[in-house]
Amino acid sequence: MSRWGWPGAAALAIAAWLLAGPAPAVRVVQLPAGVVQLHAEMLVEGPVRVEGAPGGATTLRAAADFHGPALLVVTGRDVTLQGFSMDGNRAALAEAATRMGLPPSNRAFAQFTQDNGILAENCRRLAMAGLRIANVAGFAVLVNRSRDVSIDGVEVSDSGSLDPQGRNNTTGGILLEEGTAGFRVTHCRFRNVLGNGVWTHSLYTSPRNAGGLIAWNEFLNIGRDAVEVGHASDVRVEANGGRRIGYPGSVVEDVPVALDTAGNVDRSAYRGNRFEEINGKCIDLDGFHDGVVADNRCRAMANFGIVFNDSNPDMQSRNVRVTGNQIDGARYGGIFVIGEGHLIAHNRLTNLNTARCGPCYYLADEPDMLRSGIYLGKGVSRPSPARGNRIEDNLITGFGMERRCVARAPGIAADWNLVRGNLCRDLP
Repeated sequence: MSRWGWPGAAALAIAAWLLAGPAPAVRVVQLPAGVVQLHAEMLVEGPVRVEGAPGGATTLRAAADFHGPALLVVTGRDVTLQGFSMDGNRAALAEAATRMGLPPSNRAFAQFTQDNGILAENCRRLAMAGLRIANVAGFAVLVNRSRDVSIDGVEVSDSGSLDPQGRNNTTGGILLEEGTAGFRVTHCRFRNVLGNGVWTHSLYTSPRNAGGLIAWNEFLNIGRDAVEVGHASDVRVEANGGRRIGYPGSVVEDVPVALDTAGNVDRSAYRGNRFEEINGKCIDLDGFHDGVVADNRCRAMANFGIVFNDSNPDMQSRNVRVTGNQIDGARYGGIFVIGEGHLIAHNRLTNLNTARCGPCYYLADEPDMLRSGIYLGKGVSRPSPARGNRIEDNLITGFGMERRCVARAPGIAADWNLVRGNLCRDLP
């Protein structure tokens, strides 16, 4: 038997195809039917198309003694992976794979996280389609410093691991990092992922991810965020849906979010997404500026509906259009606003303050923060007062909403923002 677990002759033939240098034409490698046990990573260098046996009858499975960066490690140009399954054998690798925290701030995940499903580095024109990835301890797919990446119709299930405290360590889903550009993650399904579903991330000193589409994906039982856009520009997050975000509660670290943001994110849009049963927030706009949040729907949240934030020092919260969104059943308020030049209009914020805060304190001097429909704040990590914003034509209902429909933090003057035409109603 070979180190990959195939009969010797077949292993040598397929290894020769996969490990050969770049060729003028794209090679086609068809994997054998059945379960292929991998004891070490399989290297795939483009140009090449790797296909499963007809009918998706191939499963690449980590053997009990497997340890490496990923089952498949991909480099080069013009690589296609399609029509096969992957089993990371998470249960057998649990002792080595779990209880791993986050990498240091100067290391990318590709340099740190082991036992991934697919690791693609420095690729150009990479496509994945019709893959089924399950039981992976690391990330199902980790793409680093690549361009023109398409991930379509991939199913990810029962993946991810925990940190030393028994909380999720972000792993399990699809991560695009370190300036990956021109990417698409579409028509994928995520089920029972301990960390983030789809995530873009770059180190503070690295190029931002850019030119992406995350659309038409489904999420169920996600331990952290369904989608997180981190340190990126020109990313569209559209028509995704899911439920039970932030479950199971025993693995939650921080506050889960259906659509999350981090770092410096501009010229991006969150449109037409639908989520329910969120053990946290609907949308977090930490670092989001000069973009659009429109026509999203969230129901049953254990925290706020939509929250602006300003953790990244290179951005200012400004020029965000929040229109046509529906927030139904938030534990606290509907929208928390900081910064300048925002339009917040035509939103339906209903059944708010299900905690019936009277008040619930987050900051001792701001008793209305968690119990107001729309709250005009003075900043989070640094001063960023709500000023020069238009708050108009929103429907706001819930416990105490007639008295605290649009409220202001101490120091926010009444004439700093245009507030008009909002309909506010109490619910018992």
